[in-house]
Amino acid sequence: MQLKLLQPQDSARWDAFVSQHSAGSFFHLSGWRKVIQDAYQHTCWYYYVESQGQIVAVLPLAQIKSWLFGNKLISLPFAVSAGLLSENEQASQLLLTHAQKLARDLKVDSLELRHRELKLPHWQSRHSHDNFCKSLADDSDAILAAIKKKQRAVVRQSLKNDLTFSIEDKVEPFFTIYSESVRNLGTPVFPKKYFQTLLQVFPNQVDVLTVYHQGEAVSSVMSFYFKQQVLPFYGGGKRQARGLKSNDFMYYQLMCHARRRGMLEFDFGRSKVASGAHAYKKHWGFEPQPLFYENDLVASDELANINPNNPKYKFFIKVWQKLPLAVSQVVGPILAKDLG
Repeated sequence: MQLKLLQPQDSARWDAFVSQHSAGSFFHLSGWRKVIQDAYQHTCWYYYVESQGQIVAVLPLAQIKSWLFGNKLISLPFAVSAGLLSENEQASQLLLTHAQKLARDLKVDSLELRHRELKLPHWQSRHSHDNFCKSLADDSDAILAAIKKKQRAVVRQSLKNDLTFSIEDKVEPFFTIYSESVRNLGTPVFPKKYFQTLLQVFPNQVDVLTVYHQGEAVSSVMSFYFKQQVLPFYGGGKRQARGLKSNDFMYYQLMCHARRRGMLEFDFGRSKVASGAHAYKKHWGFEPQPLFYENDLVASDELANINPNNPKYKFFIKVWQKLPLAVSQVVGPILAKDLG
């Protein structure tokens, strides 16, 4: 078995392995290396193990080195889960050993591998996020009927609110809406270049659904498509979205659009435990599934707690919510690129 660093000419082989592996996800795809390096200038190491000319295991890694949020080696920042993907125990151990050596050479605080199941019980972890996923019904009527009763009533009301939608492959007006939404939550926005790069790198696997009310864009979501699954990953609405229920309209229409595209599952993504987003997804009828972010502590004695529920961030959040939108769009990306 040979441990190798991914080269551009081997990207198709890497992606073929990810696609055929049962646990392979959109975030494992090789294109994320370009996204992370081009949009954030974070250094990436994409390692794989080859046996008899075939890829049998992969592990993408990226380092985030921040004076504010620490120094971490992660598989993979900005991802729900993109940890170790393997068909062979020997290959798995080879990748883990090398990742741990790299982490110590880089003198990071910790090495974090993000998995959907517990793989490294002897490493430290914190149950900070759950994921939400369920099957899509066959058509729009069946999709509506599958939504929990109270949320279904909200969606029915949204359908009477003179809302329309379009499927787009451009960053605006999505970015402006998303910027306003996360600013209102007190969270720094990612740079516009990040979303532009996602659309460029994954032209057939990323789109934007935008909801309009009387010609004005009020809600928008960027979604990923992989293995007959749609993942709405970045979404938000303007302040009037709550009254119009345009976010509810948006997710329902996305379910219908995705089903017409041949998708069989709706992955509502991850949410922090005990957060508003977590409760919102349960309200739709999705059941939480724990995520396992497993850490090998290197230069740190404890897990970092970069969480908006952390009391030390409360003052920052309140200040951020009052920033002019234009200011948050300039300052936000400087901070957000190191959140991971």
